[in-house]
Amino acid sequence: MILIYGIKENLDPIKARLSDVIHGCMMSVLGMPADKRAQRFIPMAKDDFYYPGGRTDAYTVIEITMMAGRKAETQKKLIKSLFKEIESQLSISPMDVEITIKELPAYAMGFRGMTGDEANDLTYKINV
Repeated sequence: MILIYGIKENLDPIKARLSDVIHGCMMSVLGMPADKRAQRFIPMAKDDFYYPGGRTDAYTVIEITMMAGRKAETQKKLIKSLFKEIESQLSISPMDVEITIKELPAYAMGFRGMTGDEANDLTYKINV
């Protein structure tokens, strides 16, 4: 699951393109299938979205929650790929992007009526 936060006036016009960029990175780095896009955009009023100094109104937060198992190098590659592609394709500076990856044990994730540790038909690898 991926949550994307930003100021409504800046986030809404780029949602579809940002979704494509994020998913493209997920596919190329993690091997996620094309139909495995689980994203939620959370556009916020400017007065509800506080962010660090030195950032602009393009400031965007991306929170990625995934099953534990990816190597640190793989996660770092994903983060760097996101910074690069967001800047290249959407002209948002890496200074205006914050990315966090949260890992959960497979048993703590539920989808399709089962927990992650019960799923034996995933079409992608977790341990990459």
